[in-house]
Amino acid sequence: MKDMLVKLYDLPKECVEYEKLKKQIDFRRPLAAEKYLVNNWVNKNFGEGWKSEVDVSFSKSPISTYIAIKDQNIIGFSSYDSAYLNFLGPMGISKEYRKMGIGKALLYLSLKSMKEMGYAYAIIGGVGPAKFYETTFGAKIIEGSDPGIYKGILSHVPV
Repeated sequence: MKDMLVKLYDLPKECVEYEKLKKQIDFRRPLAAEKYLVNNWVNKNFGEGWKSEVDVSFSKSPISTYIAIKDQNIIGFSSYDSAYLNFLGPMGISKEYRKMGIGKALLYLSLKSMKEMGYAYAIIGGVGPAKFYETTFGAKIIEGSDPGIYKGILSHVPV
């Protein structure tokens, strides 16, 4: 899977989806005390690899993950600066909440935070849904980036 590049200096000042959804969904950074809840949810829904990267985000100050909560349940997340500095991801939404704008809202919050940190560009690592990132904030494929940062990653360790 290839990486993509987003121009943070072209990020809009507002995100319509976020403004609309924040009336029904709580978008925020998790608290340190919620680390195990977020990690367990990510592991259950997206696997141990993503859980490992989200776990790293809790060592940052502020925590470099945003979560979406509805009815006291996590329904999505977006992390940045966890796999590598200046990298967005992982990011995921519960299957039943996809295609509602939640992913765009979480993506916006993470990219906005990266811009506020002083980054001019953000790299989205190992992209699955390239069309989503291209149409939301104009991400472009970085040629020659497959397999990128995950080249040679361990898939298991013999015991």
